Amino acid sequence: MIDCADPDGQARFWAAALGYEFAPPPTGFTSWDDYYRDLGLPEEALTGRVDRISDPRGGGPDIWFQVVGDAKIVKNRLHIDVHASGDRTDPIQTRKMRVDTEAERLVGLGATRICVMYEEGIDHYAVGMKDPEGNEFDIN
Repeated sequence: MIDCADPDGQARFWAAALGYEFAPPPTGFTSWDDYYRDLGLPEEALTGRVDRISDPRGGGPDIWFQVVGDAKIVKNRLHIDVHASGDRTDPIQTRKMRVDTEAERLVGLGATRICVMYEEGIDHYAVGMKDPEGNEFDIN
């Protein structure tokens, strides 16, 4: 679960960033809101929008984006790394290009580039980013 102000926006951003899909509602329910109603949640807690994503390959965790009233103030305690560089056996210039290309794609989806993590002679390249609500993550 990830706390946020806009579950729909966060779900859409992270689905695109991670190659995820919108999670289907549980068996027997036509929507997540129907499921939440069945649990007893009040109508004002329902969004009618996307708030869950899942890995279509089944390898990654499902993620639920929950509305919270508090704004993000400090560094997040959960940090997601998006792997885009390829194999470490690929030349560093190729890996840098892949990471930069993915960073630009995510900027187009609403992310913000905050730093480049690279040092000559070190076989690692990453770009520090923030998602649309300011949560930090890296592309490496």
